[in-house]
Amino acid sequence: MASRRNLWLACLIALTALLVLGNLASDVGLDVKYGWDTRVNCAAVDAYAGGLDPYFVKNLKGTKLSYPYLPVTLEAFRPFCAGGILVAHYKTIFPVLAVLCGLLLPGLGLPGLGRTRPSARDVGLRVLCALGAFVGFEWVQASGNFAILSGVLIAIALRLLLSPPASGAAEDRSFPSRLAGAALLGLVMSFKLVFFPVLAALYFLPLPRGRKLMLIAMAVFSFALPILISWLAYPDLFASWQLAVAGKIPDQHLVELFESNPSLLLLARDLMGHVGLIDSKPAIFATYAFAVTALVLVPFALSILRLIGSRPAHEGDSLLARVDRWLMDHPRAAMRITVLAMFALYLSSPRLKEYAFFELALYAAILLVDLPARALAAALTVGLLMPSLIFVTGSSPEDNSIQLFSALMFFWVLLLDARHPGRVPDTVQL
Repeated sequence: MASRRNLWLACLIALTALLVLGNLASDVGLDVKYGWDTRVNCAAVDAYAGGLDPYFVKNLKGTKLSYPYLPVTLEAFRPFCAGGILVAHYKTIFPVLAVLCGLLLPGLGLPGLGRTRPSARDVGLRVLCALGAFVGFEWVQASGNFAILSGVLIAIALRLLLSPPASGAAEDRSFPSRLAGAALLGLVMSFKLVFFPVLAALYFLPLPRGRKLMLIAMAVFSFALPILISWLAYPDLFASWQLAVAGKIPDQHLVELFESNPSLLLLARDLMGHVGLIDSKPAIFATYAFAVTALVLVPFALSILRLIGSRPAHEGDSLLARVDRWLMDHPRAAMRITVLAMFALYLSSPRLKEYAFFELALYAAILLVDLPARALAAALTVGLLMPSLIFVTGSSPEDNSIQLFSALMFFWVLLLDARHPGRVPDTVQL
């Protein structure tokens, strides 16, 4: 029975890989001028190098889109745009970077299983998930969005943060790398400010509370640092960036919260439109808050409470103290919960653009590998196979709600797996 199950699962993985790669390959043959975000970003860098204000679209060559990032990023992106290499060859560079993301991602189950190095299957699944989950990379490749660069940094940050927990002196040696990972993650979140809440997930790491709060403080500082540098070192550009983000520069593209994207906020707005309340922002945000709470946050919280519910409470222990102790006693499960919390908070974002699902896929890739056979099959089906099949059969690009529903179903599969008592190991000695 085990061999038949393995054969069936291997066939499902192979079919999923064929659909993912076929879907990506089909885009290459389309006669469409892709890469608009790469052209916008590099046009902004060129305008800045030429002494022009890049936040005014009239100063950007070959585009009508605006530049959304902080002024300090103009210096950071300059090496990537030098010589026009990225604009000319992003179709080749981006897939290589996506594969690199999958290779850099950490594995959470390996030490507990007694293995010293990841198997080819695990690495392959992570790479496949990075390339195909929620068709996020397809949107990155089509738009040429710099989410591919933040994805590489996220993969490095997670590798530093999720290093195997140890005890005593070994833990002291590993904490500086976790601090570096927290700083890098905070820096990445400053690229797109709306994902800032993801940093709160660091609290679920299997560390003493003081150290977790130190990691969160480092991440918040690193998040705020680019904003502070932009404000102090580039005052004129920072003022222009504020005007552009607020939509106060007339006659140019506006990056706004209600811009078309497959988020729960836009889903709430569509629902309010059906009942004639599309102009009522309080009704829209109330519906959005209810959807996030009911579909993501409450199910996640109930799963955590279920996991720690069997542990006897000591006299005077608060719920938070019980959570802290349980996380410390179950380090492997705690790291999975940390990544799952990042997934949940990212999924709850009010502005989740199509290409941002690539970054969401990186969190998914870590959680996918160690699932049991049935949960793995379900996750592959709803997260990779189903959206790839829908898009390869000719779905309109405007049907981007597919990405949201695919990610929600993937999240629920992970929660159902986490609720199974047999999936939570006892204290793991690493």
